[in-house]
Amino acid sequence: MRDHEGALVKALIAHLKGDAALQALLGDPARVWDQPPEEPAFPHLLIGKGESRGLNADGGGVEHRLTLTCASRFAGMEEARAVAAAVRARVADAPLEADGVRAVSLGVTFTDVFRSGDLKRAWAVMRLRAVTEEV
Repeated sequence: MRDHEGALVKALIAHLKGDAALQALLGDPARVWDQPPEEPAFPHLLIGKGESRGLNADGGGVEHRLTLTCASRFAGMEEARAVAAAVRARVADAPLEADGVRAVSLGVTFTDVFRSGDLKRAWAVMRLRAVTEEV
């Protein structure tokens, strides 16, 4: 069986980095990582927690839930909201494929935008649901 989780994250990062709207918000190349550098620039988008479970379906599908977090130092929450909107638009049923695995369903199911307690950062936390299968 192929590494569905690794393939999904790899394809997702490449897909998000290739979006002009996200490049305008997150820099070019877009700061989208599954492991941030020691001193990350802001704003950025981090692929975090992931959960997966096999589906009892033809082709051995796998359901995934990924958490994406945008960190912003912009005064207010406008930048974090804009990143969340761009991510939502970019991933809606996107044709992701990598390493012999493709997404057959993909979308943002939840978004929460909020300020840190010290008001120095804004966060956008998004939850993605995806179903993958082997090509």
